[in-house]
Parts: sequence; C-alpha cells; structure tokens
Amino acid sequence: MTFTQEDARAELASAPGSEWWRTAVIYQIYPRSFADASGDGLGDLPGVTAHLDDLRELGVDAIWLSPFQTSPQKDAGYDVADYRDVDPIFGTLADFDAMLAGAHERGIRVIVDLVPNHSSDQHVWFQQALKAAPGSPERARYIFREGKGENGELPPNNWESVFGGGMWKRVTEADGTPGQWYLHIFDETQPDFDWTNEEVRAEFRDVLRFWLDRGVDGFRVDVAHGLIKAEGLPDYTPDPEGGSMGGDADAVPYWGQPGVHEVWREWHEVLAEYDGDRALCAEAWLPTVAETALWVRPDEMHQAFNFHYLETKWDAAALRAVIEESLAEYGAVGAPSTWVLSNHDVVRHASRLALTAENPQGAGIGPKSPGQPDPVKGLRRARAATALMLALPGSSYLYQGEELGLPEVIDLPDDARQDPTWFRTNGERYGRDGCRVPLPWTADAPAYGFNDTGASWLPQPTEWADLAHDVQVDDPASTLSMYRALLAERRARGLGAGSLEWLDGYGDDVVAARNGSVLVIANLGDASVDLPAGEVLVASGPLDGDRLPTDTTVWIAAA
Repeated sequence: MTFTQEDARAELASAPGSEWWRTAVIYQIYPRSFADASGDGLGDLPGVTAHLDDLRELGVDAIWLSPFQTSPQKDAGYDVADYRDVDPIFGTLADFDAMLAGAHERGIRVIVDLVPNHSSDQHVWFQQALKAAPGSPERARYIFREGKGENGELPPNNWESVFGGGMWKRVTEADGTPGQWYLHIFDETQPDFDWTNEEVRAEFRDVLRFWLDRGVDGFRVDVAHGLIKAEGLPDYTPDPEGGSMGGDADAVPYWGQPGVHEVWREWHEVLAEYDGDRALCAEAWLPTVAETALWVRPDEMHQAFNFHYLETKWDAAALRAVIEESLAEYGAVGAPSTWVLSNHDVVRHASRLALTAENPQGAGIGPKSPGQPDPVKGLRRARAATALMLALPGSSYLYQGEELGLPEVIDLPDDARQDPTWFRTNGERYGRDGCRVPLPWTADAPAYGFNDTGASWLPQPTEWADLAHDVQVDDPASTLSMYRALLAERRARGLGAGSLEWLDGYGDDVVAARNGSVLVIANLGDASVDLPAGEVLVASGPLDGDRLPTDTTVWIAAA
C-alpha cells in the first residue's frame, strides 16, 4: 500500500491530549550500521530510505536516527563538528530531505539525535578557542580552567571520564607554553560546552529551528542529564559499581544539576512554535525513576528513556515493581513512561538477559568477560521481555536489529574495535562495538545485504546469515514475525493508550496484567504455569498446550 500525501497528513495529525509521542513505537536507527547504499562499508541516509518500506511493514510509528551530522567520527558521530549539515559519509542534506519525505509519505515520523553537552574538537568554535587567549569570549563557550599545582600542571579537579582516564586535557597556548585545561566528560576530542553561557544556549535554539524548519518531528537529546556542572566543579569520586554513565551515583556534580531544567524549558518553547506535536526525548541516566520523571514535566521534555526498566534483572518481582513505580511517577507529571530494552550504548538484550555476571553499563562484553551468555536462553528471554514491554501503556523504543533477535557480537577481533572506551581503558572494558555491528538483510548477499560490496566497518559474524531479514520475513516462527504481530495487535487494540491492571493468582515468578482487551502473562520461573481460556493473540515462544513454559510471554484476548 502506498500512502498519498493526504493519507500521510491524516496519519501524522493528532488531536489535543492524544499526542503521537505518548503511545508511539519508535525505532532507533544507528546509521553507520543500518544499510549502506554507497558500498563503502558505512551505512548512510540513502540506505535508510531504501528500507523505509521494511520499517512500515514492521509497524513502527517513528524512527530516531543516531547522529549523522558532520563529524570526524572519533565517537561514531557523537562528536559533532557542524550541527547544521550531514557528514559526507552519510550523504547530503538533500539525501536527508529525501529520507524525511519518504518517511512522512509512509506515515512514519522522524526524530533527530542532538548532542548538546559537547562538540567535536574540530568544531569551529573549539578551534577558535584554542587560538584565543585565556578569559576570551571564544574560550567562554567551553569549560576552560587553570590547573592546580605550582605551575598549573595538575588538572582542576579529580573527575574521571566516562570513557576512562581523566576528564581534563591541557592545551598548548599560542606561544608554545603549557596552558589551561578543558573539560571533557567523554573523550578528549569531545570538549564540553559551558551552558551557563547565553551564546551557547542561543546557538542551540537556532540549531533546533534549523532541523524543525526542514520538517523533523522531534529530537532525542544526548546526555540530557549533563550540560550544567556544579558550581565550583568540586572533586568527586564515583561509585565503581555505578556504570559508565554514573546512573547509580548520588549528587554527581556533572549529572542532573537543577539548572539543566531551564535549558529544557527553553527548548520546549522552541518546539511549541511549530505545528504537529514535535517531541523531545531525554537520554537521562538518573538515580531514581522519580528523579527521571522530573525531566518530563509539562513544560520540559516530552519523553525520557526508562533506563531503570532497561536495567532491571530478569526477575518477576523486580519487573512488577519498576513497572508500577514508572506508571505512578510518570503519570504524576502527566507523561507516559517510555520503555526501552536495547540501544547503541548497552549490551543487546538478547545477550544481556542471559549474562551470569555483573556487567556495568558501557562496559560491554567480549571473549574474556565473565558470565558469558547462553544464546538460546538469551533469545528466549529477549522475545519474552519484548512481548511484555510492548503490552505496557506508554511509548516504546526498539533498537535496530532486535526485531531479528540479534545478540551482542562478543568475538570481535581486538584490532577491529573502534569504541573510545576500549582504547581509553587499555582494553579493560570492551565498550559498545558489539551492539553496533551492521545488520544482516540478505543471507546469501555480500555483507549479508548491508551493501553489495561486502565492506563492513565492523566484521559481521557468520551465524548472522541465519538471522537475516529475508530468512525471517516469511517464517511465522521467526523473531521478526513475532515483532510484526506484536506491533499490529498493539496498534489495533490501543495498548499504548491503555491502562494496566495487575492479575492475581499466577505466583511470584509470573508478571500478569490486563491492558484493555489483552491479558499479558510472562512466566519468568522454572516451571510452566496454567493459562486462562481465551484466544492466543501472540506468544513469544511455543506453548505447551494450555500451559505457559518458562521464559515465555503470551497475549490472550480478554473475555
């Protein structure tokens, strides 16, 4: 079916109080790894355009594209040198416009990734700062400070980078002498902006309008809990178990500072200037669900990723608790919960849910990691977890390839790894390359259909031939078919706009609830459980007659 422009406008419209982002299923595209039309081994925007029909058939409401703006690619595009242009490796602004138009013609909205906490060190502003004197307006756009010690030879504080090593780098001044230090929460090629500077704030308001004027439907905001740093930049030693984003730490002086909310109120006002319910989604790693909900008050962000749900172990009691808390806390501020299980920064949930050792966020897994996952158990749990998530009211995000059941790629050669985490920790942390390997589209094609040349910026495992899109698309038992069935039922039955009612009598190892016309029952225990009578709409795995096996979720039409 081909949508007309009139169909598209009707599909994209929403009445007040029923904004699309409240219930949407949004598919994350990591452009480097989605599809490569040019054949150079890196995915690109024409590759996205070529697969828009596949995304429509999958049944998603919107796509979110990880950064495609001009960048030296030191952190796979999260180091932006020009916020108003497309990097040549991904195409051109004309390619972006064509992709956007094609998505809208199919009733699919487009969300753009924006990285406001830091720029690339190749950004014209930072290059100007390096040439300017201490105390200059050029340096005031970033966080430059004098060092400690007799000759300023020590960094201004003890902060450690998310990617490993120190969070400060010393510059050489124009006269060749050692000079000030600049802050970089991530890699040294990613200097942090100073968001107390009105020039910085005005620049990003203009960047928002640049993309909104082109017709984008919203923004996913990278490191939304960063930007503002505690006054005085006090020393801080993080909890070593808190993960690379520090999500479990309290009072982190570079995360979640109150002043950041002023920024999001400004951005909210910019989006309100445009028709069509444009949305902001926060990547905000914060200590509690209640604190995360503060990001989605009515005058701030519209969505915030529910990382507490993502990080919950495969345990029925824990899942019931985080679901109940999320619905209560987000509901208290009038926002939907935004559920997510995988993204470009975490171990894919087809592997993560079967790990038997702790794995802090951002650490990744490799051949020497403890607690290696059982791939069969991991996929079974991943399918069950997805079926549970998509039955919940609110919005959900999917990460490219999870609809194929892709696991984390563990056995990447050391010399193929590209994540800065790998290099900055001297190989102590594998980082995120394992979830970023290019997708398999066609089993018997070069690079499994990622392109037609066989080039691939990260090597693809041979077993991915069995998981290719063309192998799964006509197999009713495939993971792809399950996703398509779940999304069709979810939309037809309005589950995103529904409400959850817990069901009793299923035991401690079962998550059972009713959402409108659907009973969702997930068995996380070791023994099978009885199922109620009713039409089975979708099951994440084979049923045992009228019993639900372990690590399986079923949707049943409510009587």
